Parts: sequence; structure tokens; C-alpha cells
Amino acid sequence: MMRRLYPGWEIEECGGSTLWDGVYPPIGTVYAASWPGVEVIADQRVMINTPSQLPQHLVAASADRRLVLHAMHSVVDWLAFAVWEDGRLVRSLSLSPDSGVIENIGEPLPFELPYWAGDRPADVVPWPGEEAEPCALPFHPLDLGEDALRALCGFIQEGRPEPDDVDADAIELHGFHVQDPLGPDPAEHEAELRRAVETMDPPRSYSLSPDGSLIERDGL
Repeated sequence: MMRRLYPGWEIEECGGSTLWDGVYPPIGTVYAASWPGVEVIADQRVMINTPSQLPQHLVAASADRRLVLHAMHSVVDWLAFAVWEDGRLVRSLSLSPDSGVIENIGEPLPFELPYWAGDRPADVVPWPGEEAEPCALPFHPLDLGEDALRALCGFIQEGRPEPDDVDADAIELHGFHVQDPLGPDPAEHEAELRRAVETMDPPRSYSLSPDGSLIERDGL
């Protein structure tokens, strides 16, 4: 499966993970598993702003089946998901509060309807010294993201689990180091990230007060 999905790439086995912990592997690492009728790939490279632009060879690998892409990033409250049926894109949505709707293709799926109807408004907590601003979207993307994850993949990352949810921590994934021989060196990419982190201001820590406002804490 890995050779089919990463043709021509350098692939080396490494330590694995679980479906719970492995959904956001380090760059250059892929967590994967395969069962009859189901294949799972966790790779940062497929976390793209426009899911409709997923590489065609990945879409082609899902012939005669359903393909689901799901990605979230809590730092920027970004959500993207898409569904293909037998290689045909039927739904794609990508959005965040800062960027708004990045991509919106196809009709909303049933689990989306309460959000678009305004029945799941975002609960906005302002930063200290700032007034609460209305969310640029009628809902919080990560709230929709968890419902999308449950509806499309059968499990969640945050929130209250339901009896029928898959126990993601019990699903083991194999680990692989992968590198595109024509792509950038992952070690250099990691070094660039470290250099960027070194230029950042020290992190700040906050806690919620009884009235719901944020209070800065001393230290971490």
C-alpha cells in the first residue's frame, strides 16, 4: 500500500502509533494501516487548504470506494474535509475564522446542516484587554470538524465519546519514514522550524476566571 501511494519515494519502517495519537505525525513520517475494505493514512502532506487539489494518484487509488480526507489545526482553528465516491468529488469544505471559506464544493452533508442553520454558534472568549468580536463564521470550525470526524471516520479527538464511537486508542498504525527523492530534505526543514521558534517571544499561559474571561498566569 505504501509503495502504491508513494511511488518512487524512499520508504523505511519506523515505530508506529495509534489512531488516537497518530493523526498528526511529524513531517516525514506516515502512520498507516490496512484492513479488508479500509485503508488509513496519516500524513501532514495531505493537510491542504484546497482538498479538491489532492494529488490525482491518491484519488485514483480509491476507485470503486469512498475516499475521505479530514484535517484540522487548532492553532488557527482551521478545518478541511472532503469526500470522493469512486473517484468523483462530491463534497469539499475548507475554512477558518481568519481566512473565511477557502473552498466549498458540493452540497452540505447531513451532519453540517445544524451548523449552517445557525444552531451551533461559536462560543468566543476574548483575550485579556480585548472585546469579544463575533466569529467570522456562523460556527466554530473545530466543532464542525469533530462532528465531521465522527460522521465520516467513526471517532473523535475531543469532546464526549458516544457508545458507538470507535476506540481510536485501540487501533494500531504502522510507522514509516518517507522522503520524496525530488523534494526538500526533511532535516533541513526541521532546522528551519527550530530557527523560527528561537526567534519567537516566550509563551504565555492563561486560565479561565469564573466569569469566563482569560487571566494571564505567571510562569507555565
